[in-house]
Amino acid sequence: MIKSSCGCKGDGHMLRSSFSIYSLLEQFFQKTDQILKVKAGSVLFQEKDPVEYVYLLLSGTVALGRVHMRGKDFILKILNTSEMIVDYQLFKHNPHYQCYAKALSDSEILAIKKDQFEEFLMNDPDAMNAFASWLSTSYLKAQMKCQDLIMNGKKGGLYSILIRLCNTYGVMTEDGILIDLPLTHQELANLTFGTREVIQRALKELREKDVITYDQQKFTIKNIRYLKEEVDCQNCPYEICGVN
Repeated sequence: MIKSSCGCKGDGHMLRSSFSIYSLLEQFFQKTDQILKVKAGSVLFQEKDPVEYVYLLLSGTVALGRVHMRGKDFILKILNTSEMIVDYQLFKHNPHYQCYAKALSDSEILAIKKDQFEEFLMNDPDAMNAFASWLSTSYLKAQMKCQDLIMNGKKGGLYSILIRLCNTYGVMTEDGILIDLPLTHQELANLTFGTREVIQRALKELREKDVITYDQQKFTIKNIRYLKEEVDCQNCPYEICGVN
């Protein structure tokens, strides 16, 4: 039972309405819908597949991306525990997924049928409000990421993504901020919408300046101030400055 922070009897509606859409969906559906155990490298859905499910990521890491007609892979988001995958036009007849979803690590995922998800939103005002809040935050994240990539060029785009990775996956260590997510140079290039060759040259320059280290596919940012100064970082709140 949730207790009011003031010590008196709380308003159940007010307390519930402060929950995230993830929490509300998890509470409502976890006992009835299937939990999938997904191996690293498995694909949940492909771009343009008919929509069957909305997914809650209970544990693990999942990438959302698109493949260009020439075969170039672009990673749009990297999601981790307690994230939601809703990648289609809601309340539309026969919608299709707008990108692919692939597990980067072994994951547990709650699959909620699309129709049940939409019915839940329509019939629960708290859930609809929470979902609208989630959508607005997602929009701001996408807008800020596009701004960084357009205004700062390929190198600045890389610096921006490294900052965002720190915000989402960063762990403080004696050497700096460890990005606790294995990433190849190709995957980092896919995140920055650049080529591996360009990213490798930029990373080499950062290593020579002692800004980063790279070991066992994990980056450690030793001088995040350098990256922030190079892209004129505005120190946005973490909730809108991430790769999720």
